[in-house]
Amino acid sequence: MKTFSLLPSISTILLVLLFAHTLQTLAKNEEKPTSELSILIKIKSILDPNGETLTSWSPDAASYCDGTFEGVACDELGQVMNISLQGKGLFGQIPPEIGQLKSLSGLYLHFNGLNGEIPKEIAELTQLTDLYLNVNNLSGEIPPEFEKMENLRVLQLCYNQLSGSLPTQLGSLKKLNVLAVQYNQLTGAIPAALGNLGTLERLDLSFNRLFGSIPMKLADAPLLMVLDVRNNTLSGNVPLVLKKLDQGFQYSNNTELCGSGFPDLKLCNSSYGPENPNKPEPFGPQSKGVEPKAIPQSANITTSRSKSTNSGLAALLGAILSTMLLIAGIFSFIWYRRRKQRIGTAFETSDSRISTDHYQIKESGNRKSGSPLISLEYSTGWDPMSKSQTGSGVLSEVLESYVFNVDDVESATRFFSDSNLLGKSSFSATYRGILRDGSVVAIKRIAKTSCKNDESEFLKGLRILTSLKHENLLRLRGFCCSKGRGECFLIYDYVAKGNLLRYLDVKGNSGNGNVLDWSTRFSIIKGIAKGIEYLHAIKGKKPALVHQNISAEKILIDQHHAPLLAGSGLHKLLADDIVFSTLKASAAMGYLAPEYTTTGKFTEKSDVYAFGILIFQIISGKSKIGSLIRQGAELEKLEDFMDVNLDGKFPEVEAVLVGKIALICTHECPESRPVIGAVVQELSKMSVLPLDL
Repeated sequence: MKTFSLLPSISTILLVLLFAHTLQTLAKNEEKPTSELSILIKIKSILDPNGETLTSWSPDAASYCDGTFEGVACDELGQVMNISLQGKGLFGQIPPEIGQLKSLSGLYLHFNGLNGEIPKEIAELTQLTDLYLNVNNLSGEIPPEFEKMENLRVLQLCYNQLSGSLPTQLGSLKKLNVLAVQYNQLTGAIPAALGNLGTLERLDLSFNRLFGSIPMKLADAPLLMVLDVRNNTLSGNVPLVLKKLDQGFQYSNNTELCGSGFPDLKLCNSSYGPENPNKPEPFGPQSKGVEPKAIPQSANITTSRSKSTNSGLAALLGAILSTMLLIAGIFSFIWYRRRKQRIGTAFETSDSRISTDHYQIKESGNRKSGSPLISLEYSTGWDPMSKSQTGSGVLSEVLESYVFNVDDVESATRFFSDSNLLGKSSFSATYRGILRDGSVVAIKRIAKTSCKNDESEFLKGLRILTSLKHENLLRLRGFCCSKGRGECFLIYDYVAKGNLLRYLDVKGNSGNGNVLDWSTRFSIIKGIAKGIEYLHAIKGKKPALVHQNISAEKILIDQHHAPLLAGSGLHKLLADDIVFSTLKASAAMGYLAPEYTTTGKFTEKSDVYAFGILIFQIISGKSKIGSLIRQGAELEKLEDFMDVNLDGKFPEVEAVLVGKIALICTHECPESRPVIGAVVQELSKMSVLPLDL
C-alpha cells in the first residue's frame, strides 16, 4: 500500500522534469538565432577590425539568413552553413569563435590578408567539408586537432607562412580528397600516415623545407593522382611504385633524391627506404623505438668468431677509407670556395663598370645592335638573349632593336639611387630614369630568380611584350638582361600623373586636381575597355592574351588624362610562384573573379570582371566596392554609387547606364558577362542610343 501511495508523487515528479526539459529545449531553440548572431558579430570584429568590409553584418539585423549578411548562407533549419569571404580584403585574424558554428560545412577565407595562427577551435567544426585558408599571411603550426574534422574533404593551406611539421594526425581524415600546403615554411618529414587516406587524390607539399625520404606508403593511397614534392630538401631512394602516377608525380629540385626509372634522378649508391629496413621511413611503422627495431629480424646473432674478425677488419678498412675521402673532400671544397671567391671578386669590380667598347672588342662586333647587351660569365649560365636562344631571323633583329646596355640603365637611374625609386613589390623595384636622349622612363628591375627558369619561355614573353602596341597600353621602350647582375630590366615610358589609385578616396574637392570630372571618368573607362579589347583580339593568339592582373594600380594616367594599361603580358616573363603571389593584392581589392577560386584559371571573362570593378571604382571614387554601391547601381539610386565629389554634375541617364555595365561585367556567373568588344560598342554609342541590358 505504501508503494501504491508513492506512485502519484513519482508521476508528478516525472511530469515536472519532462516539462522543465521541454521548456529548456524551447528556450535553447529560441536563443539559437540570437546566439549565432552574436557569434557572427564577434567574428566580424576580429576578421574586419576596421569595419571597412563586412558592413552588411549588423547586430540589429532581423535575420542573417535572408542574404543581408554578405557571404553567409544558412541551411533549412536557419543555422549558418557556409561563410564565403574569399578575396574581400580582410586583414584581421581568424577568430576562434568560428568553432562555435557547429553546422558550418564550408569556410572560404582565401585570397585575403589574414594573419596570426590558425585557431585549434576550427577543429570543433566536425561537419566541415571544405576549408580554404590559402593565400593569406597565416603563421604558426598546423593544428593537430584537425584530425577531429572527420568529414573534411578539401584542406587548402597553401601560400601562407606556416611552419613546423605536418601533423601525423592528418592521416586520420578518411574523407580527405585534397591536401594543399605548398609555398609555406614547413619542416620535418612527410608522414607515412598520409598513405592511409583512401580518398586522397591530390597531395601538394611543394616549396617547403621538408626533409627525409618519400614514404613508400604514400603509394597505398588508391585514388592518388598528384603528388608534388618539388623544391624541398628530400633525400633517399624514390619508391619505384610512384611511377604509376606518371606526370602527376613532381619531384624536381630535391638534389639528394635518387632512384632508377625516374628522369633527372641519379642512381642510388645504396638502398634506402623500404628496401633497407635499417633505414625506417619517417613516421613509419618502425619510427617508434628505432634502436631495437632497426635491426633486421632476419639478422644472425650467432655468427662465428672468424666472421666477427672479418667484419671488424672490414669496418677498420672502411673507416680508414672514409677518413681519406673526407680529407680529400675538405681540400676540394676549400679549393672550390677560393676559386669561386676569385671569380666573384672579379665580377664585383668589373660588372657595372664594363664599357661598351670593351664589350665590342670581346665579342668581335658580333651583335648588330647599337646598344649591345653586356655579356659576362655568370655561375648560373642564365643568358636568355644568347644567339642560341634568339636565333638569327628577322624576329631576332626585332628583339635586338629593343636591347639596352647595362651602362645606360645604371646611368639613367644614377646607379639605382633611392631618390629615383618609384615603388617596390615582392619581386621587383621600379625607378625613374632619364636616358641619354633626354626622355624620361620608368625602369622595372626584376631579379633572375623571379623570372621563368626556362630561357625559351622567358624569350617568348619578351617577344609578346615587344609586340604589344596600342594607344591605351603602356609602351615598352626596351629591355636589358645582365648575366653578371642576375637581373632583367624593362624600360617603359614614364607617366607623370601616376596611377588610378591617386584619384580614388579623395577627401573633398581640395583643388589638387585629383577629383576628375564626369567626362574624364567616362573617357578613362572607354580607354581601359579598348586596351583590354586589343589584348583579347591580338591576331594569332589562341587563346587570347589575358591580362590576369587588372587593377587601379595598373591603370596609369598620362598628361592628357588618357588611361594606359600597364603590366600587359608581364606574367609571361615571371615564374609561376611570383605570378601567384601578386594575386594577393588583386584578390584583396576584389578584382579576382569568383570562378578562379574553383577553376584556378584566368579567362577573358575574368578580365571583364576586374574591368567591372574598375568601373565601380571610377564612378564612385572609392577604392573598396561594398554591397551598398552594387545595390545602388542595381536600384538606380545615384546617391549610393556616384562620387559625391562630382556634386551632381553628370548626366544621370548616362551614369545609370554605366552602373548597369559595371553590374553585368561583375556578374557572378562568367557566362552571363559580356565579351569586352560588346562593352566597347555599347560605350561608344551610349550618348546616342540607350544601352539594352
